[in-house]
Amino acid sequence: MPCEVKPRILVLYGSQKGQAQSIAEGIADEAEEKGLIAEICCVSEGDKFNLEKERAPVVIVVSTTGDGDPPDNALKFVKRIKKKTLSSDHYAHLCYALLALGDTNYANFCNCGKTIDGRLQELGAKHFYATGYADDGVGLELVLDPWLEGLWEAIRRALSKMSAPQPKRDVTDTRVSSEETFESLATDVSLHLLSLEPEPASTECLGKQEEKGRAKTESTTPAVKASETGSTVPDLRPVSVTDTTQTSPNRSCVIADHKSVLGTPSGVPAAVAEASLTLSFPPLSESALNVPNLPPPYLDVVLQEATTREETGVPVMKEGFQEVPVSRSAKLTSDDSVKTALLVELDISAHPMDYQPGDSLDVLCPNRVSEVGELLLRLGLMDRKSHCIQLSLQKDTKKKAAQIPSYIPENSTLQYLLTWCLEIRSVLKKAFIRSLVECTEESGEKRRLQELCSKQGSADYNLYVRDPRLGILDLLRAFPSCQPPLSLLIEHLPKLQPRPYSAASSRMRHPGQLHFVFNIIEFPACTERPGGRRGLCTGWLSDLVDPILLHPGKVQSSSTSSSVPKVHVSLRQNCSFRLPSDLSKPLIMIGPGTGVAPFIGFLQQREKEREDNPEVVFGETWLFFGCRHRDRDFLFREELQGFVGNGTLTHLKVCFSRDPPEGTETRTGPRYVQHDLLLHAKDITNLLLRESGYLYVCGDAKNMAKDVNDALMEMIAAELQLDKLEAMKALARLREEKRYLQDIWN
Repeated sequence: MPCEVKPRILVLYGSQKGQAQSIAEGIADEAEEKGLIAEICCVSEGDKFNLEKERAPVVIVVSTTGDGDPPDNALKFVKRIKKKTLSSDHYAHLCYALLALGDTNYANFCNCGKTIDGRLQELGAKHFYATGYADDGVGLELVLDPWLEGLWEAIRRALSKMSAPQPKRDVTDTRVSSEETFESLATDVSLHLLSLEPEPASTECLGKQEEKGRAKTESTTPAVKASETGSTVPDLRPVSVTDTTQTSPNRSCVIADHKSVLGTPSGVPAAVAEASLTLSFPPLSESALNVPNLPPPYLDVVLQEATTREETGVPVMKEGFQEVPVSRSAKLTSDDSVKTALLVELDISAHPMDYQPGDSLDVLCPNRVSEVGELLLRLGLMDRKSHCIQLSLQKDTKKKAAQIPSYIPENSTLQYLLTWCLEIRSVLKKAFIRSLVECTEESGEKRRLQELCSKQGSADYNLYVRDPRLGILDLLRAFPSCQPPLSLLIEHLPKLQPRPYSAASSRMRHPGQLHFVFNIIEFPACTERPGGRRGLCTGWLSDLVDPILLHPGKVQSSSTSSSVPKVHVSLRQNCSFRLPSDLSKPLIMIGPGTGVAPFIGFLQQREKEREDNPEVVFGETWLFFGCRHRDRDFLFREELQGFVGNGTLTHLKVCFSRDPPEGTETRTGPRYVQHDLLLHAKDITNLLLRESGYLYVCGDAKNMAKDVNDALMEMIAAELQLDKLEAMKALARLREEKRYLQDIWN
């Protein structure tokens, strides 16, 4: 018999922190299970794929970072496809589907995905499936799950279209054929995304639980049908299970065993008990569940006794990072302030960094010692914390493109791994929870974990895992019978990421120094985490500088510490969030709270430029600052007033959200920075639109940046007599001209 040639797809990804890569790898793994050959590459690996000659369906998964920027590993790809020399039919042969990841808390939602999608369309490429825009602000899975569910039928139809013989057409008619084939298909499948409600549980993939409680389903070979050309194409639709004697944990399945549902706590009436992380009620507790595929394991881990003692308090020097001493640290808020803001001054004289105001620095921080210790105890590995880890790939793994994580140094000890390599606080993804099901003995706990990773349990997942930001330690505390192996944590926990902070100084004012400021993040206690906790990096930095910390209004005492605090930092240049080269252009800066940090650097540099260029006429400078109380958290108060006094800062507009205006007992004035903006609408719109000014926003993305954007739109609409759409276009033009710039975070 002739050898069957399996259909092929190409999966590409662009990822900043690993989320898009993980989704792409999941698609490739599932494609293999469905009888396809899946090649997977990062878009930066241009030597491994060639879109100019690609004839197979292409699936692209890409995230967005910063202010609508491509991930670092997608920059070259975006630049390449944006070349103006490419013809309008350059990719006329290409059919693709694209999943864009983003966050609606940021203005340029899914901008990288939209850029790639739009450009491929301009170059003649066609969709075989509707583009998905997954929003991390409300939960990626709300779009991700139905998008993935419909993808396989779309791929099947696209492969079927491609393998079918096409009637001969004139060469000039190629584009028409392409449109008929793929654009109509994309329209059909886009209807799938209109409804995000869970569908009724299908009985087509009904499985059963084994005695040990492990959910498994029938291992089947996809049915195939002959195409018109005689080749075979797998039918990727669900296959009816008729024989339940053979099972495989690698298939998505429906779990219909209701006997293992967690009951109410002993002695607590059902009407009184409330649903929680560990407890569910009907209808979920009685529903058949669609759980995701079990991610294929791919790592073998061996612990060996170390021959030398490793210093776990110091990270292995990473590329681009330098260890620099902290020369000074000061508390900028009063003791009775709701938030605690600290200023940290770094001595970079021995490690020159060519930074500019507007740039950021990345700070490497470790996981907390107490949390690492608790995790070691929970894994039963405390007595082996100093053992070296040897990682290798499983020879029979089914994971596509499996590789040993590059961010884990060779011969690392177990304690070093958990301290410096893995983000042990990262929010648990459904795929991780699905894998943890297999490591859980108690039937009620197993059922609840199945619910949390299931399609039917999406609301519970958001409420009890995603929203409170539960990590692996939180879940292990709640599910004591869950005993995951170390390999599972290494496979699913992402890389411990450095934390970015805006530079709050200028080298022109402070040569050999780099300053930054931050609030100590406090996460309040919640049902799932009764103790509360501090932010990982801000809590660590606070402890680090505490021995040398200066308090407002207090005399500095000599430090008894014999060692100087040091941090590992790397410069993150922001080539767009910079002062304009034309000194005559007006500046409008909006930065409440610690969002004022980069503008301190701006003003320090502008002050020095004024001293060096006394003959130059400088543009106006406006700063809109906001905080809660005048006497508690007015950051950089004296320095800002000094800038006003010497003319560096033309207008300082400050509002205090919890204080009544001076001379009154009730609030009647502006409460937040957007209200102050509206009070000066005429001046601001004139500076922006008639004097070609520059507007900068720094701070909270979720509320402040959106409110400021809405205020600007309202101001432009009122001043120019425009409707909302035209005002939006005016703001968009400012962004395109790089005169409306944001440095915001969530």
